[in-house]
Amino acid sequence: MDETIASKSSWAEPFKIKMVELLRVTTRQERERIIAEAGYNTFLIRSRDVYIDLLTDSGTAAMSDRQWAGLMLGDEAYAGSENYYHLEKAVQNYYGYKFLLPTHQGRGAENILSQLLIKPGDYVPGNMYFTTTRLHQERAGGAFVDVIVDEAHDPQSDYPFKGNVDIAKLDRLVREVGPRRVPYVSLEGNVNMAGGQPFSMANLKELHAYCRQHGIPIMLDATRTIENAFFIKERERGYASRSLARILREICDLTDGATMSAKKDLLVNIGGFLACNDEDLFKRAQNLAVVYEGLHTYGGLAGRDMEAMAIGIEEALMEEHQAARIGQVRYLGAKLEAAGVPIVKPIGSHGVFIDAATFLPHLDRDEYPAQALAAAIYVDSGVRTMERGNVSAGRDPETGLNRRPNLELVRLTIPRRVYTQAHMDVIAESIANLYARRTDIQGLRMVHEPQYLRFFQARFETISR
Repeated sequence: MDETIASKSSWAEPFKIKMVELLRVTTRQERERIIAEAGYNTFLIRSRDVYIDLLTDSGTAAMSDRQWAGLMLGDEAYAGSENYYHLEKAVQNYYGYKFLLPTHQGRGAENILSQLLIKPGDYVPGNMYFTTTRLHQERAGGAFVDVIVDEAHDPQSDYPFKGNVDIAKLDRLVREVGPRRVPYVSLEGNVNMAGGQPFSMANLKELHAYCRQHGIPIMLDATRTIENAFFIKERERGYASRSLARILREICDLTDGATMSAKKDLLVNIGGFLACNDEDLFKRAQNLAVVYEGLHTYGGLAGRDMEAMAIGIEEALMEEHQAARIGQVRYLGAKLEAAGVPIVKPIGSHGVFIDAATFLPHLDRDEYPAQALAAAIYVDSGVRTMERGNVSAGRDPETGLNRRPNLELVRLTIPRRVYTQAHMDVIAESIANLYARRTDIQGLRMVHEPQYLRFFQARFETISR
């Protein structure tokens, strides 16, 4: 990290504001009506009715002047867009993979990868599930198996690399089912559902050696891997003097391919890709992309979007950008922690995760405490957050019961380069005040449940006591 940044306890954003978007402030009475009409699901609230939007960091970043200028260089040819080759070169230079297939966003890449590699009856081990990833794996006939370290399921653990794979858990699975029924290990950088927690390079090297021994590929969810590189630089011995670009390349060199939702790390509003080193896999993926995404040189994207993504890769690897981005998340987390609000520790990269089960101990898990807390936060301040717990986990396909994960969280996801520290102060004050009267928050019952990814569209009503 730049010495001038690392040596200071305070910091400022490495940019200045050139344009602003005006926000609308609603009254509490309006918000009570809005949340009820939305079925107590923050995904169903209109953007115009939100004051500070922490729903997601996906596609919500503020693009730079360089990226906006890049939009004007969009080559919108149907085949062979010049912007594709700019993006291909950037991915090859910084991620190191030989072959690139653009997709409209990350789940497009997950869909293609799952269909090509997973057969019915396969098992896909991973360092905690992610919602869309697991769904695509299951729809392809596979079963996800969680092989993350136990510390990841404990919100109060200060373990610095909660995203690590437990090699012993992985080995038990491989011994039980055989390596031929394990198409790949699904490795996520800065594990979202664990609170934005990184894996270590040492763990990845151990995983790489194990997988090479058993002939199992490692497929990286690279969505937030640059942020993962930041934590390796900060926490792991021997990496403090290395650049983020060098650490990122070392991570990717220890894997066989990657899916990417570029709407996070890469500072764009839309886009993703599938990258790999296996030419046969790449050719089959190209062919499937024509069915689901578009021609292999645009993959559901406009040329201008690929140009913005190529520029975003370079900007995301700037040390000062990551220091400020993660610094803002830590600023909010520290204020909440000082107010006694239970949060996931250590504070992660892309958001602060409130431990809703501890915040609302009077609610049963099947009363959806995280969903109820997210709704209450919106009513209190107009701040939109989201649930990451029982609703997101879905139902067990065999029993039909809620999966009830160990972590019942509300995610306060910070968009990149969007909000100021004053916004963080408003958020922290609202949640601290809500925590002081937390026993007033009522549980919810689900009254509409979609078949897939229910957290996006489910509707609820309050349970009167």
